[in-house]
Amino acid sequence: MNHRRPLHRRRLIAISVGSAAALAVALGVGLTSAMATGTPSAKPAATASSSAPSTPWAPENDEAPLGNQKAVHPQTLAADRKAASALQLKIPAPSGKYSVGMVGLHLVDKTRTDPYVSSSTSRELMVSLWYPATATSGHYQAPWMPSISGAHFLATRGLSPQLVTLPTTAGHVLAPVNTTLGKLPILLYSTGLHSDRAMGTALVQDLASRGYLVVTVDHTHDANEVQFPSNRLETNKMPSGTHSSDTLKVRAADIKFVINQLKTLSTGGNPDAGKATLPTGLTKSVDMTRIGMFGWSLGGAAVVNAMQLDSRIVAGANLDGQFFGTAPSKDLKRPFMLFSSANHNRNNDASWRTLWSHLKGYKVDIKLKGAAHLSFSDNEWMLAQEAQLLGLSKAQLQQQYGTIDPTRAIAVQRVYLAAFFDQELRKQHSTLLDGTSSKYPEISFVP
Repeated sequence: MNHRRPLHRRRLIAISVGSAAALAVALGVGLTSAMATGTPSAKPAATASSSAPSTPWAPENDEAPLGNQKAVHPQTLAADRKAASALQLKIPAPSGKYSVGMVGLHLVDKTRTDPYVSSSTSRELMVSLWYPATATSGHYQAPWMPSISGAHFLATRGLSPQLVTLPTTAGHVLAPVNTTLGKLPILLYSTGLHSDRAMGTALVQDLASRGYLVVTVDHTHDANEVQFPSNRLETNKMPSGTHSSDTLKVRAADIKFVINQLKTLSTGGNPDAGKATLPTGLTKSVDMTRIGMFGWSLGGAAVVNAMQLDSRIVAGANLDGQFFGTAPSKDLKRPFMLFSSANHNRNNDASWRTLWSHLKGYKVDIKLKGAAHLSFSDNEWMLAQEAQLLGLSKAQLQQQYGTIDPTRAIAVQRVYLAAFFDQELRKQHSTLLDGTSSKYPEISFVP
């Protein structure tokens, strides 16, 4: 993880990028029917059936350490050094026609206290904004996560920066926004339980390259790690026994607060707590009338909670996330996409059946052949590259990530997410959503 830059530049990286969490493999981690907070007390969404069938695709923890490895404090690692033989990880390049810019913001909600720590502490979030950019020359590409988060991430897997170099993203930090595109439709991203916002980078930077302003949100003290300015690292402090339905309420409130901060941006303000530099053209490029949201796992479930709480979200997509609580049992009249792995759909998830019956707007339910639950995160491309170093066999990888080729899995997800949001936010109908396609035979429609 070699990010040797002048001190002021490294500090800017920490401010601009924030954190991204430990890549958890869940190999060796038990899978259960409740996508809970590591405790059996989490409750699935209420349904008409007496009990929900088991769902082996749903882990307790989307970001759990590999095997029994113990975490090492990041300061014990030489995060700025790497061996000549270090494995260089590579993230799939965006497929859109625009260059990508990125900036991180530190947001403080003074109207709420943090539910997971002292009641006197205001709720703080780190978010990243990804957008179509211009004049990227001279703007360095942001690392997938900054050095302190990255070192901690690697340590949880028994690795170090001497063995693995984490990738750089396509996001050019503080590059000017491509204002020739006018106001940009907004997409919000929420990640898996105890995961953090970097886990959606392969999808997020692709959507930005297609002309979206994409906002990735770290849910502090739910995420394993969130790196704030001045290298402050906040870790998972969720109390034992927390119900997933309560976790989703916190996430929905986080999303509503972030949308409020985007409103501040759209009117020329700077919501960053430290008034960090904003990219040129950003305040003129925020379209508050076209907001969508998507998420993976518990983050996918959070989309419904957020839509029920905030009507400004006009379309949503859930990537393989089981629902909890009462939100899916309430009518929702806005467009929604269910996008599942191969062995997960309304036939074996009662919470999905409940939501489906309450979706009163446009709705579509598709599944990805050969994919597993973890295929919808950056785990999909990362673990395939690390398998030999970690001593993982092909059979072990397929157990958790399915049989679909990682490159193909990401490509198909990108195309169908873009098709859905292009249709709902840009009014550009896609025939991909009309039925099966010979170009993408991996996608089937659940009737």
